[in-house]
Amino acid sequence: MFSPQSDIRTGKLLAAIGKFFCFVQVNQSTVGIKERFGKFEEVLNPGCHFMPWIIGNRVTGQLTLRLRQLDVRCETKTKDNVFVTVVASIQYQAMEDKASDAYYKLSNPKAQIQAYVFDVIRASIPKLELDDAFEQKNETAKAVEEELEKAMLAYGYEIVQTLIVDIEPDKKVKRAMNEINAGRGREDIQIKRAEGEAEAKYLSGLGIARQRQAIVDGLRDSVLGFSGNVPGTSAKDVMDLVLLTQYFDTMKEIGAASKSFAVFLPHGPGAVADIAGQIRDGFLHASTQQAK
Repeated sequence: MFSPQSDIRTGKLLAAIGKFFCFVQVNQSTVGIKERFGKFEEVLNPGCHFMPWIIGNRVTGQLTLRLRQLDVRCETKTKDNVFVTVVASIQYQAMEDKASDAYYKLSNPKAQIQAYVFDVIRASIPKLELDDAFEQKNETAKAVEEELEKAMLAYGYEIVQTLIVDIEPDKKVKRAMNEINAGRGREDIQIKRAEGEAEAKYLSGLGIARQRQAIVDGLRDSVLGFSGNVPGTSAKDVMDLVLLTQYFDTMKEIGAASKSFAVFLPHGPGAVADIAGQIRDGFLHASTQQAK
């Protein structure tokens, strides 16, 4: 039975045997850096290569060409003095035609990329307010990518894509923002309810106005028709008769109800006459205005 330790030992043994017979293997998705007496000579593609070590040839190392990703967290401050943590995701890879530059010129590409990301973000975000920082994430990512491309190309690295994946405000600021948004939601609901009540009251008032106009029109037609058909009667006589008729009809309906909660106020024929006079005067005034 084989174990990981035994596999590693076997690999090292085969590598040692291959080196003894002057053969070197370069793995897939990598390139080998060949030197002769310590001086760079060429880049080796994946496969098996004859490497006569007796004349100073050797593979000093292998460089991966796979796509790699680096997530950078950068803390900075917005224009409206809100501390945020910006999370940038950088996808990069070594360029095969510049493998020697990537191997010899840069010992730690991750640290170099991180430094450039910090520089661009801390120069861009402080110019924006918090809301604008969220809205302009793509512009910030583009600025970071352009700066990285110019810088890392000289070291043999290609920047494939740059994304601003998150902007995290301070916890206290985030809690305050959530409370403000919740308050705005409650305020919007109250405004909508008030607008609905105002619209309902308007429609109710419009209906009452139309109802009263219809009553006035009916009374006017009744007065005019009665005065024309009964000679010697005036508008006052007709209005008194209409009011008394309605008064007695109301009393009849109240008395016919089995359960009535009507409250009677002290009154007499004189009070009815006063009410009749007020209604009659208002009606006659309206008729005079329409005649003009």
